Amino acid sequence: MSEPEDSSEKRNSSSSLRKALSLLSVVAEQSTDPEGMSLLDLAKRSGINKSTVLRLTTPLIDENLLERDRQSGKFRLGFGSLRLGQSYLDSLDLRSAANAELRALMRKTANTVHLVVLSGHEVVYLDKVEDEATVRMASRVGATMPAYCTAVGKAIMAYSSEEVVSSILSVPLAPITAKTITDPAALRQELAAVRRRGYSIDDRENEPEVRCVAAPIFNHDDVVVAALSVSSLTSRMTPAKVREVGPMAAAVGLRISVKLGSRRSATLLK
Repeated sequence: MSEPEDSSEKRNSSSSLRKALSLLSVVAEQSTDPEGMSLLDLAKRSGINKSTVLRLTTPLIDENLLERDRQSGKFRLGFGSLRLGQSYLDSLDLRSAANAELRALMRKTANTVHLVVLSGHEVVYLDKVEDEATVRMASRVGATMPAYCTAVGKAIMAYSSEEVVSSILSVPLAPITAKTITDPAALRQELAAVRRRGYSIDDRENEPEVRCVAAPIFNHDDVVVAALSVSSLTSRMTPAKVREVGPMAAAVGLRISVKLGSRRSATLLK
């Protein structure tokens, strides 16, 4: 028995839509070339023959999702793609993008999880997800802490510009605890270690009996905009636990970064 005609048309339309979206994706991946992609390159990279490429790109060009240079015939993203992308970015909120991931990390580690941003030389706590059945942390949303002695601060500093790092290190680094790193050179070495492993550690540097691990979060411009941390008493957050939780925090930071549009985040765990 043959399929009803409308079912066949829907299937063909769906297939065409998927192919058109794949063409858009291929062009987007090559968007670093200002000249765009030739018809031949687009056909090769997409695996779609040239005549079909021309047919499928026509509505994309009509909607300004793609544009084609009249002289070279090359394809590049149109301003309609920018409008869609900006609408998505405008709708994003860091806390809402991170909240589900933070809660999952809290349940997985049974420890307090924070979300912070950098403001000047300090970090500001934007969110706190706490397991009330375990030890409660004194931190609170809206509170600030020095960046140089916190795991979240070091996670952000490790991926910040030299201008940001130099500014933070230009003032005397007061010892908050006996473990606080106050030598700028030693702190720079610590930031290099953060970049190597993908997460930072606060080993009793801000509170005498608390260890934290933290990971950076990047936005759509691949700029570090926040960090998340997992915190607990040293009796629970042992060095072995740090090595276990650190990569978990880095993975969550990666997933939140992807939600925010980051491409650089894919390289963090390599």
